[in-house]
Amino acid sequence: MRTVAPSSLAAVATPTLTPTLTPTPRIGAAMATGAMVCVQLGLACSVGLFAHLGSTGTACLRLLWAGLLFVLIARPRPSAFTRSALAASAGLGVVTAGLTILFTEAIARIPLGTASALEFLGPLGVALLRGRGRARGWALLAGVGVVLLTNPWRAGLDPAGVGFALAAAGCWAGYILLTQRVGDHVVGLSGLGVSMPVAGLVAALVAGPGLVEHVQSGRLDLPVLLAGLGVALLLPVLPFSLELLALRRLTTAAFGTLMCLEPAIALGIGLLLLHQVPSLGAAAGIAAVVIAGIGAERAGARA
Repeated sequence: MRTVAPSSLAAVATPTLTPTLTPTPRIGAAMATGAMVCVQLGLACSVGLFAHLGSTGTACLRLLWAGLLFVLIARPRPSAFTRSALAASAGLGVVTAGLTILFTEAIARIPLGTASALEFLGPLGVALLRGRGRARGWALLAGVGVVLLTNPWRAGLDPAGVGFALAAAGCWAGYILLTQRVGDHVVGLSGLGVSMPVAGLVAALVAGPGLVEHVQSGRLDLPVLLAGLGVALLLPVLPFSLELLALRRLTTAAFGTLMCLEPAIALGIGLLLLHQVPSLGAAAGIAAVVIAGIGAERAGARA
């Protein structure tokens, strides 16, 4: 954590703490990209836990471990928070849990590509609403790329699955806005030291009864718990930390556009590790989101 001199304690407690950062969009874009790589690796590593805990139980275990780790790492102190900053941190925890669980429920009912395309309406909506001029153009180009990557057109979709995916999109939009607010108003990673325990608590309220059954049946044993700890480091500990730091350097419009690189990264990992060759349409989608990401990064520095 950053050491705060006694003379600056008053500045820490003010409602509008201004980060002393020079505009560094390239570093912010690199952090956002690193976060997306961690997310995809974490999702890949989570698959082995699904057989033991199910998708929702696995998500809950990840969030519980993440909450504990952030308390130990960040050690949040009450003096570092104003009332509004504390409320924003708690709200970030709620939308984080909502994003994780709602998307899990969506992909249990509709194809992954369709759910991903609907979920990306969240960051794209932020990019369009917060962007100006060229920023909106990059967001639209990224949206076209996401459609080409995910092939969302399907007949006979489950309305509940569509509803869960749209709700996850709303949570993702709230996550971006609240993460930037928490990063601006709370020193270091202390905000995540509050938000992640809240996310773990919300997830436990939703999936807790199922976890209790897994404990009683012996499926939630020590090896599974340790595996959950390892997965939690990849998702969400590392990516959420990187995203908070990235949003201190990037506008929300640029960050929302960069998030559209995630399906391209997923396809890249599939190509390198699983030898899954993308179609021509998917390749065109990758090109679109990469070009949009480069454009957003160049115009995405915060004042």
